[in-house]
Amino acid sequence: MDSINQNQKEDNFKNLMGEEAVEKIKQLAKKGGACLFCTKIVTGEAFSTRPMAPEEIDDDGNFWFLSASDSDKNMELEADPNAQLLFQGSSYSDFLSLYGKVTISRDKQKIEQLWDVLHKNWFTEGKEDPRITVLKFTPASGYYWDTKHGSTVAFVKSVVGSIIGQTYDDSIEGNIKP
Repeated sequence: MDSINQNQKEDNFKNLMGEEAVEKIKQLAKKGGACLFCTKIVTGEAFSTRPMAPEEIDDDGNFWFLSASDSDKNMELEADPNAQLLFQGSSYSDFLSLYGKVTISRDKQKIEQLWDVLHKNWFTEGKEDPRITVLKFTPASGYYWDTKHGSTVAFVKSVVGSIIGQTYDDSIEGNIKP
């Protein structure tokens, strides 16, 4: 069976590690804004998922969220800290899938740092709400799909490839490990 990648005239696969991986993670996650935060990841079973927006992505590639201690998500993470974050920056590029572990804390200093007045919608007692927890997602591995030169170049290459009947795909993808 032929794969689209076999028709490529260009190299479209690049694994990223370390600082380069962290920079790509931050770039793609910021383009996506919010993610699907997945828990209860068990082979052969439906996982739990909900949309969430990270409050911060630090220089090590860790994602920080605020979450209610009595949420299903927190209860699932207490039973199994493995999670997956799925980002989509556009309909054709800027995709990121990260797998890692989550730690839950009640770090008041981190809550203060991450707090935004709009959080009062979920934590009605404000920063002092006893239900607030901090989730720290530490990615262990992942995969990304992006364009090499941006959406305009990718579109032009796609049009040219369609006209002449050859694959001119500007995509780049690979494993990602911070």
